[in-house]
Amino acid sequence: MTAKSPSRNLPRPPGARMLVLGGSSEIARAIAAELARDGLSDAVLAGREGRGLQEAAAQLRAAGTPRVETLSFDALDTAGHREAIERAFALLGEVDIAVLAVGVLGSRGGLPQDIPAALDVLRVNTVGTGSLLMETARMMRAQGRGTIVVLSSVAAELPRASNAVYCASKAGLDALARGLGDELAADGVQVMVVRPGFVRTRMTAGLAEPPLATSAARVARATRRGLRRRARTVWAPGALRFLVAVLRVLPRSLYRRLPA
Repeated sequence: MTAKSPSRNLPRPPGARMLVLGGSSEIARAIAAELARDGLSDAVLAGREGRGLQEAAAQLRAAGTPRVETLSFDALDTAGHREAIERAFALLGEVDIAVLAVGVLGSRGGLPQDIPAALDVLRVNTVGTGSLLMETARMMRAQGRGTIVVLSSVAAELPRASNAVYCASKAGLDALARGLGDELAADGVQVMVVRPGFVRTRMTAGLAEPPLATSAARVARATRRGLRRRARTVWAPGALRFLVAVLRVLPRSLYRRLPA
């Protein structure tokens, strides 16, 4: 019989220990507050230093989490990601749940007029976030357990001319998360991909709402339900799963005629 990693046999403290990367985003804040309902003993909110990160920490403390630390990092500074993730794990001792909610929307449109800005979207959403995911996965593999929640998007499954760069960036992250999830399962680490549709946040303010638009709070509730049933993929709202299944089989000539 193969011996289990000693870290898997350590007693669990009361409450979970959570790391949130992109901790000032509205969806991340909603997820953190939702998970606090199940009891968090410690949390580290990591993101760009500023008022938003401090407000998120105060909100989580008010939700009943006794200890909340903040940590700054730059999504584009991939060279600094290992140090940042190791620092977060050191602050928490071990991490039960890591939520990866780093991303930018960028400009709408297919072929971007500002190609350097479009490349930054790819760098943040795919390269930077992918780097943070891999460093988090490395640390969780070393501790022998844990769950990583990766905020992807329905855009990863439905590339559109109206937002081609964002769709591509999320597709890259989504594929990386699913592949790592398959590899890490044997190490006691779960990766759960969350694919929201259009979410009403500051980032989407002013954009026309498509059918099945949702809120950050509903995405958070769907995430919490997914964690409880140990899901590999969560759609928010759930009806998106069936819509995507239908749209996948449409001929491309018809798909491209759909409203943006």
